[in-house]
Amino acid sequence: MLVNHTPGGWEIIHQRAHGVLAVQMASHWKAADRPLRWLETLLAIAEHDDAQDDWQGHNHLNENGTPMNFDQQAFSFTQMKRIAELSQHKSRWVALLISKHLTFLYEPLREIHPDLPGFLDEQLVHQEQWMKELKVKKTEVQYAYDLMQWCDQFSLILASDDLPAGERFLEISKGPDRKVYQVRQLKDSSVQVQPWPFEEPSFEVTLETRVIRQLQFSRDEELLAAIKEAGVTEKVWRLVK
Repeated sequence: MLVNHTPGGWEIIHQRAHGVLAVQMASHWKAADRPLRWLETLLAIAEHDDAQDDWQGHNHLNENGTPMNFDQQAFSFTQMKRIAELSQHKSRWVALLISKHLTFLYEPLREIHPDLPGFLDEQLVHQEQWMKELKVKKTEVQYAYDLMQWCDQFSLILASDDLPAGERFLEISKGPDRKVYQVRQLKDSSVQVQPWPFEEPSFEVTLETRVIRQLQFSRDEELLAAIKEAGVTEKVWRLVK
């Protein structure tokens, strides 16, 4: 989950909701620049962060009993393996993109878990096998994955309230076309992306969040109960050329 501190408590965003925001962005990508197997690519973008660990113990709380942002949580081999396995239930293309995402994230960390080197080596074998079976080129797969990564990063920027004040630009990342994209929030609260990679000149994206007032919790189940009781707030951004 993503956690933002607010004057009223904690703003909680489920990882799956972040995936929905990412796929909304992807769905507006210029039609002429879309990668292969477009629908499956969208599915992979939407589901790239699914299969989180169960709410037990202190998986989502720090030592002070406050909610942890996803980047503070301990590495979970079980979660990573579950994501890889579930993606194969969709299609080889979805599994291929998810597998590339996992190797991108965890290859630099391959020594942190005894089973991780074997898992990562297995993913590389799977990737070669699926590309051969699907008769696709590495460059075509990389293009689709780079779009996934770009949408993932942009979604995290919005969900984490990382847009700078004063209409200053923030780099998103390089897109699948290797161009560097930047974003800024204008005075009217609209969000400008340069260069503009989307089909329409403007469109809206949304994200569901929950604000909880309680600041500390004794266990995951208590936090989960508070999240379930909280009302849903829909945040809306208008993206403009």
